[in-house]
Amino acid sequence: MSFRISVSGDAADAVRRTVPGLVADLVASGITAQDAALWGPEAEAESAKRLGWTEAVAISRPLVAEIEALREQLEADGVSHIVLAGMGGSSLAPEVITRTTGVRLTVLDSTEPGQVRAALDDRLEASALVVSSKSGSTVETDSQRRIYEQAFREAGIDPTTRIIVVTDPGSPLDESARAAGYRVFNADPNVGGRYSALTAFGLVPSGLAGVDISEMLDEAETIELTLAIDTEENPGLVLGAAIAATAPRRDKLGIIADGTHIVGFADWAEQLIAESTGKEGTGILPVVLDVDSPELDENLPDLQVVRLVDDAGDEIFGDDDSGEIRVSGTLGAQLLVWEYATVVAGRILGINPFDQPDVESAKIAARGLLDARPEPAPAAFVSDGIEVRGTPEVIGASSDLASAIEVLLEELPADGYLSVHAYVDRVAHPELERIRDLLAARAGRPVTFGWGPRFLHSTGQFHKGGPAVGVFLQVLQTPAEDLAIPDRPFTFGELIAAQASGDSAVLAEHGRPVLTLTLTDPASNIATLFDAVG
Repeated sequence: MSFRISVSGDAADAVRRTVPGLVADLVASGITAQDAALWGPEAEAESAKRLGWTEAVAISRPLVAEIEALREQLEADGVSHIVLAGMGGSSLAPEVITRTTGVRLTVLDSTEPGQVRAALDDRLEASALVVSSKSGSTVETDSQRRIYEQAFREAGIDPTTRIIVVTDPGSPLDESARAAGYRVFNADPNVGGRYSALTAFGLVPSGLAGVDISEMLDEAETIELTLAIDTEENPGLVLGAAIAATAPRRDKLGIIADGTHIVGFADWAEQLIAESTGKEGTGILPVVLDVDSPELDENLPDLQVVRLVDDAGDEIFGDDDSGEIRVSGTLGAQLLVWEYATVVAGRILGINPFDQPDVESAKIAARGLLDARPEPAPAAFVSDGIEVRGTPEVIGASSDLASAIEVLLEELPADGYLSVHAYVDRVAHPELERIRDLLAARAGRPVTFGWGPRFLHSTGQFHKGGPAVGVFLQVLQTPAEDLAIPDRPFTFGELIAAQASGDSAVLAEHGRPVLTLTLTDPASNIATLFDAVG
């Protein structure tokens, strides 16, 4: 199945207006040739070391045999369960790859104690852990590695036979893992995390779990030449123009998987687009939608819809009046086209699509809280077993849970969005995600939902660096039982609490309204929360 795209309405107008200039400027061939000057002089230093993903297919080919050989070795040793410890792009790409191909992979991208414990308790004797961290210093991944090392030793298993490391060459993790005797796969250092789907970060965990990664690379290879040629039919240019040149009027991008075989793609595309474009007060906000999400009934003037469909048709300019973007194609091709489209969008918006200037602020705030470990700020009040905190403009006018939610929604501007951050065990409480549709129906505005802390490594950039039109609902839970992190002065419970508090503090510093709800008994509190919203 070749990649196809069809556009109509504002998206078609944007393509007709913008793509000829991109072709004249040789943008497509320039991206393929890794021309760092395409995003302006201020971005050139960063761009020069972030374009390696354009040749990921060729660079990754030699990995296939190594990964397949290791998979066979692990299977011979009784390993039938692969766990991935990774955050952001390190986990979202393998998640969509394995879900789409029907291969089971346990993704541990949380520091919530219950979720970490659930992973440890799931077939440990038959498990291998892939530790993925580009920098090698990601606190979540380091903590997950430590707890697995301890668990393997306590079970009489040598951790060096069960832990595989994926990191950049020369990173602190690369050096320490090799010294300890772990199997290490190095990724291309000239690829940023969110563009790493077709590198070792996407391929090692997926391949070890059982995915035919050679086929995935074949799928991407079928579109490489098309993406490199400067024509008005180039799908990377068309998609980039369709999602970026409609802004600022249409600066929210509703992504829907409609009948396609690709599972979970919108979550991967969300972090790619949000972190790449959400900066300097501009950006495109991806909103992960279902076919019946409330936003689709609102006819929102600032929402551009893109659907992943089984067949987008042969014509780029559709003959319908839906105003939608429709794309179809294999997963490998989709991954590469969207990466091209995102950097094209960065050029159109006039920003650097490779940096993430506001991500570090929340990490710094969290580290400060971990060092000090102050007592939690007292709740403004407790309503139906839910502790309520928030920024003054929200809490000052609230008296109970329902009124706090109402006040937060009143802070939502006409062109704004609501973002839900759930620092909750998503394995035990996946139903919490239903709050997204409830809030969207109530607010009549786009609503995003992210599991914490993983979103901090992706959409968290947009929340601080993008347009200042967001309001934020944090949902936390009191751990039923905390979990110590080996050789660290803090626990998993303290870590996730610091990450939530740190992010809340940085959002408040940026003038964003925040409402924080802590569930003391999630099993009953979630139903109470739904009632208060609905």
